[in-house]
Amino acid sequence: MTDLHRLSIRELSEGLKTAQFSSRELTEHYLKRIAHIDPKVKSYVTVTAEQALAEADAADAALKSGNAHALAGIPLAHKDIFCTQGIKTTAGSKMLDNFISPYDATVVAKAKAAGLVTLGKVNMDEFAMGSTSENSYVGATSNPWALDHVPGGSSGGSAAAVAADLAPIATGTDTGGSIRQPASFCGLTGLKPTYGRVSRFGMIAYASSLDQGGPMARSAEDCAYLMNVIAGHDAKDSTSINKEVDDYVANLNGTTVKGLRIGIPKQYFNVAGLDADVKARVEESLKKLEEMGATLVEIDLNMTEAYVPTYYLIAPAEASSNLSRFDGVRYGYRCENPVDLMDLYKRSRSEGFGAEVQRRILIGTYALSAGYYDAYYVKAQKVRRLIQQDFLKAFENVDVIAAPSAPTTAYKIGANLSPTEMYLGDIYTLAVNLAGLPAINAPVGFDKDSLPVGLQLIGNYWSESQLLSIVHQYQQNTDWHTKRAAIAEENA
Repeated sequence: MTDLHRLSIRELSEGLKTAQFSSRELTEHYLKRIAHIDPKVKSYVTVTAEQALAEADAADAALKSGNAHALAGIPLAHKDIFCTQGIKTTAGSKMLDNFISPYDATVVAKAKAAGLVTLGKVNMDEFAMGSTSENSYVGATSNPWALDHVPGGSSGGSAAAVAADLAPIATGTDTGGSIRQPASFCGLTGLKPTYGRVSRFGMIAYASSLDQGGPMARSAEDCAYLMNVIAGHDAKDSTSINKEVDDYVANLNGTTVKGLRIGIPKQYFNVAGLDADVKARVEESLKKLEEMGATLVEIDLNMTEAYVPTYYLIAPAEASSNLSRFDGVRYGYRCENPVDLMDLYKRSRSEGFGAEVQRRILIGTYALSAGYYDAYYVKAQKVRRLIQQDFLKAFENVDVIAAPSAPTTAYKIGANLSPTEMYLGDIYTLAVNLAGLPAINAPVGFDKDSLPVGLQLIGNYWSESQLLSIVHQYQQNTDWHTKRAAIAEENA
């Protein structure tokens, strides 16, 4: 029972159903690992041990009755951006350090209804703004592959928890790459679904037209199991699409790689900051897919240079609007002894928000201000449409588009990259959110420093099944997704 953390979701499900071990034993196993290993990784903000064991006992009772969901009794971790009833939800911010949500996010409620066991809430960049998980009020999370490196962001806690085997699966959110980039940095599989596929209700908003929740796990198969739970229409979310949901697990072998046309954007492989090792590993993975029968087709994505400036006008503009509710009046952080109402607003926001969040609020407020709205925000929305059309034109000739997930491997903690350098690190992921497309990261090897490298596959709308299937078949022919960091090999 010491290696339960090495089992896949399918193996855990079978083990629970055949009573090889109980959900309580499995949950206790993970809680012991968290207690032993997480002080080094710092992925968890809140560990809900008591609640987890109660949920595990309920799952065991359901399993005994023979009336349990396929994932009943399996533990998971939630990114601390999803509201959880009775449990602190901080979004990585001092502003919400005392916020206990009175309700569950739809993603959390669906996971509970399926009998999944919540181990706790994991760390993230404040309000999902960042690419390193260093912009968190509770401090930085470490990359399990190298503890002096970042796990990526903003879903860095989710990635680190799974990569260190402190949870078999985790939820994440992706506004500009926040599932795919940390999955790449930590050697995991991470899926950003089509905008509207997973409910945003109860997911604390950063940029409402870009945010999307999704699964993070070791393999495409594990991600498919969680997608079967969290995908679907939600009347509580006005942006949720009422469209039939696939059985992602049943469709894992539904796409034939033989004859698959994979678009290779020449602009993506000529980016100035693309690391040589990253480029080599991605090209090797594409060669492997070619050996499996895929055809590589060179394509043009002419709007590539517009991705970063367009995103960093639209996202901060939406953030400045979404975060205006945090004013020290209704809930969240409130400054001490305000002189008057204006002092309450100013001090609560300047003390409650971190530097990066303040920077983006200022950029967004400026872009939306009188005299600049048309020049910046409206123009960015027009360019956004051109970016979307650029992708749709490419999909007339190819099935999926391949790219690195990030131009480099994980940065060192405290590298102190400038905001511009950090923003340029998102060049391969931002456009997917601007266009609302689905995309997936798959681990494809390591750089010279033994840090993981990720391949990104971008699909047309509603092609999550296809993306999961392609990566699943790639993972049947490679073993990168099975590699584990040294810290994950430790026993509690």
